[in-house]
Amino acid sequence: MSKLFARFVKDESGATAIEYGLIAALIALAIMVGAGNLGNALNNQFEFITNELESTQ
Repeated sequence: MSKLFARFVKDESGATAIEYGLIAALIALAIMVGAGNLGNALNNQFEFITNELESTQ
């Protein structure tokens, strides 16, 4: 029983998988925030262009 517990304590593969999962989640969050900001900036730019074109007519 003590050998099983000692082997369990030394095993770090689960911790590594959790770390990779957290890194992947942070990268995904950064991509979502960046894409959202880019989308808002593009939307604002297209609205500005639309307003400029409408005001010239």
